[in-house]
Amino acid sequence: MKVLKFGGTSVADAQAILQVENIIKKESSDHKIIVVVSALHGVTDLLIKAAELASIADENYLQYLKNLEEKHLAIVKEIFPISAQSSWLSFVKKHFNDIEDLCNGIFILGEFTARIKDKITSYGEFLSSNIITARLESAGFDAVWLSSPDHIRTNNNYTHAKVDFDVTEKNLKHYFKHNHNQIFVAPGFIASDENGNRTTLGRGGSDYSASIIASAIDAGELQIWTDVSGMMTADPRLVSQAKVIPEISYQEAMELSHFGAKVLYPPTIQPVMVKNIDLRIKNTFDAEAPGTLVTQHSKSSDKEQEQIAVGISNMNHIALLTLEGSGMVGVPGISAKLFQCLSHEKINVILITQSSSEHSITIAINKQEVFHAENAINSAFEDDFKLKRIEPVKIEDRLSIVALVGENMKSRSGVSAKMFSCLGNNGINIRAIAQGSSEKNISIVISEIDTKKAVNILHEEFFESEIKQVHLYICGTGNVGTKLIQQVYAQNKYLIENLSINLRIAGLSNSRKMVFSDHGIPETDYLHFLENGEAASAHQFSQEIRTRNLRNSVFVDLTANPEIPEIYEDLLKKSINIVACNKIAAASDFENYKKLKNLAKNHNCNFFFETNVGAGLPIIGTINDLVRSGDIITSILAVLSGTLNFVFNHYDGTQPFSEVVAQAQKEGFTEPDPRLDLAGTDVARKILILAREAGFPLQFDEIENVSFLPEECMNGDVDYFYKMLVKYEDHFKNLFDQAKKEGKILKYVAELNNGKAKVGLQHISPNSDLYHLYGKDNIVIFKTLRYSEQPLVVKGAGAGAEVTASGVFADIVRSV
Repeated sequence: MKVLKFGGTSVADAQAILQVENIIKKESSDHKIIVVVSALHGVTDLLIKAAELASIADENYLQYLKNLEEKHLAIVKEIFPISAQSSWLSFVKKHFNDIEDLCNGIFILGEFTARIKDKITSYGEFLSSNIITARLESAGFDAVWLSSPDHIRTNNNYTHAKVDFDVTEKNLKHYFKHNHNQIFVAPGFIASDENGNRTTLGRGGSDYSASIIASAIDAGELQIWTDVSGMMTADPRLVSQAKVIPEISYQEAMELSHFGAKVLYPPTIQPVMVKNIDLRIKNTFDAEAPGTLVTQHSKSSDKEQEQIAVGISNMNHIALLTLEGSGMVGVPGISAKLFQCLSHEKINVILITQSSSEHSITIAINKQEVFHAENAINSAFEDDFKLKRIEPVKIEDRLSIVALVGENMKSRSGVSAKMFSCLGNNGINIRAIAQGSSEKNISIVISEIDTKKAVNILHEEFFESEIKQVHLYICGTGNVGTKLIQQVYAQNKYLIENLSINLRIAGLSNSRKMVFSDHGIPETDYLHFLENGEAASAHQFSQEIRTRNLRNSVFVDLTANPEIPEIYEDLLKKSINIVACNKIAAASDFENYKKLKNLAKNHNCNFFFETNVGAGLPIIGTINDLVRSGDIITSILAVLSGTLNFVFNHYDGTQPFSEVVAQAQKEGFTEPDPRLDLAGTDVARKILILAREAGFPLQFDEIENVSFLPEECMNGDVDYFYKMLVKYEDHFKNLFDQAKKEGKILKYVAELNNGKAKVGLQHISPNSDLYHLYGKDNIVIFKTLRYSEQPLVVKGAGAGAEVTASGVFADIVRSV
């Protein structure tokens, strides 16, 4: 015989019930079957709600009962031929009259006891199972209704009754010995005590009922039919990439269900596990899907298989209670006393962890039970608190438990390290850890707001390790931003295939608008998408990134806006990687620069700014490699402004200096305000950043800046600046002529020597490495202890949107 259990969603309406009928038809073609059904979807909750309203003298309970009655009557009308409807409509009405009488009594007495609760909630399964039995009979099936309360015997612990398996098995075996129908339909969830009073087996108890029956009759298989295609590697509501687990062991299934896998009620497994009966989870609405097989020894628990874990489960609304104090050390019975007082209040302890010093014990319980637990502990340890041997219980709430489950984790080194490392790299703070000696489960307690992020991180690490999902938040969509976005979309296929990285642009912002999409902003219409976004705000952009809390997040600053670096600190504290083209942060006060670097280090994330100097040239990376390898940089000689190099390569006195500068700005080589380039401010920032990365703690005002611009050029706005360039054309012509007279050319040079930095216009002779530098090229010449005679030279294009975007792109890939 097979036992098939159908949940509330499987019998939610007439169409679903007819689908159940098709499954029963197929499964009963060559087997006798027992069908266990839940109440119609949502009915149990509404019955409880009606009774609760009655208990507080709220007459709205009558409307709830009326709605429930109409729901059942409507289904009778839809699934029965007209000739058979009358008796079953009367059946429904009669029993809802009984329910109303019970609620009327509750209304009068103002009391809703556990015993009455079991009596009222039992009607849900009673009605659904009778209606489905009658439907099968009317369709020609050899079906009979089996009264679960007459055979499943429990104690009188109402709402969570404990089953007497010996009596129950004896009752069921006797029944099936004398009844030989093809199909038996039984209500789940409900049973009775020795006095015949209705009891229930706890929410989700219909699964348990089916398992009890399967165990009692030594069934060939137990099938749990629900609205999903089996147990999943994670909650699909949290993880879009969650997959069905084809096969899983009893122990693994038990661990997953205990820690929140809702597809299976935890007590269900034990009865069939004892009898070694296979349990299969199937989808009522996709009956051909294979589902999940729960068995004694699954393929997933084969040590030769590579899969370490089988699934991740999570449980929300958790609180931690910690008892600690020096009076606990070496004192026997403290733990027993703690758990005894909780047991007396019927408080379920979900997770336990104790320090090796015995100085503290931490337990996890359902948040709803905190008040009763605190009172029970305070009462039990009152004397210890007064004598200050033990401190008052500490409570933390708004927490979740996330559990990684799998038999292959046993004796497999590095699993915990892998789990904690990937969580730490994404800023997930672990409040408590528990791992049983069986090593089938590693459970952690984290903040509830981090649950989705943590589950996705672990799922990616243990089930999708071939592809790492990276979420980009790009601030700045000008020339460089546009090029970067195009490069990301164009190159992503290569990254997936060769580096196992999938870049997803999850947020965009410019000076006016910002927009977000966890699933990625569409390539074909990202500009339109952005224009329809909300008003831009740097701090709101940061807040949204932190609130969304997505794994492997990278913030990309492609602006020159001084407000944007103000949000770096908050992002780094949430372990969000930062890639900055903006030089303001790295060139800010030295203490702020060091703070940002340390924040990145302390929060296991990256703060990269390669394109601060030399666009896409590997200048900062080269310094970092030299320093990390133990070399010492003694001097740097560099041309660091693509703008100034372009200007002085093109200015020969025949074309006005102002026109050459305007051409540089038009071609995208200058900052939005060209004075930042021509005044040497930008170059000073760059040599400052290089000096700091080389180990010199310089401040910006310590850099000597020898300006070639007349002071009047620095007044007013950009338009005024260009007017002054025209006015002082003779000044610029004289600078050029002087250098030419010496057989030299003009270059704006940055120097670092003996920890001192300087920038300014110099006359460069033909034998200098700086002489043959054309267009927008940059050059950096390093002298170090190792490169003392022959310097290390980095040279190439140091400006332009394309190369700058490529440098940012490289930093993004490095950051993850």
